[in-house]
Amino acid sequence: MTQNKRIVITGGIATGKSTASALLREAGYPVIDADVIARGLLDPEEAAYREVVDTFGQNIVQSDGSIDRKKLGAIVFSDAKQRERLNRITHPRVAERIDEELTALQDEPLVFLDIPLYYETEGLPSFPVWLIYIPEDCQLARLMKRDGLSEEQARARMASQMGIEEKRKRAQRIVDNSKDIGALARALQQAVKEERADGE
Repeated sequence: MTQNKRIVITGGIATGKSTASALLREAGYPVIDADVIARGLLDPEEAAYREVVDTFGQNIVQSDGSIDRKKLGAIVFSDAKQRERLNRITHPRVAERIDEELTALQDEPLVFLDIPLYYETEGLPSFPVWLIYIPEDCQLARLMKRDGLSEEQARARMASQMGIEEKRKRAQRIVDNSKDIGALARALQQAVKEERADGE
């Protein structure tokens, strides 16, 4: 590979993006995880923690001082305005941390960025996108099973993001995840192989 490559891995809720990122990590590639960064921002020692508690109320704080993510999730997934309030607090800070991690990994030839809401978030770096894809009906079924949600709850969570078919139109590469994990691993291996060949 003649130049350093940075590739965004994204998907929809329950399409298998985290599994894809884990497989890439196992293969030895650095992966910057925006969800991990976002969760870390809600730690009590972070500036964003106080802002989130002030915005959404003390009732989202658990007895140990940590934020109850399920309670916060219930608020923001059911109300677009509340979700936007949370995004205004967290998204700029996530983008800043991603830049810091990219700088730390600047000598790595290939780095993946696991960013679930890449198309929904402003201020993120512009890189080629690999979409971890499954059809919408399969996405709904997986989400209901994974999180124990009703169809109505699952559809509300899916509606909080850009639809998977719209993301498919925008992505530079589609990685199919409608089969098993072995098929996903092979698809990722092939995608990396082609990416390396493009860079030679």
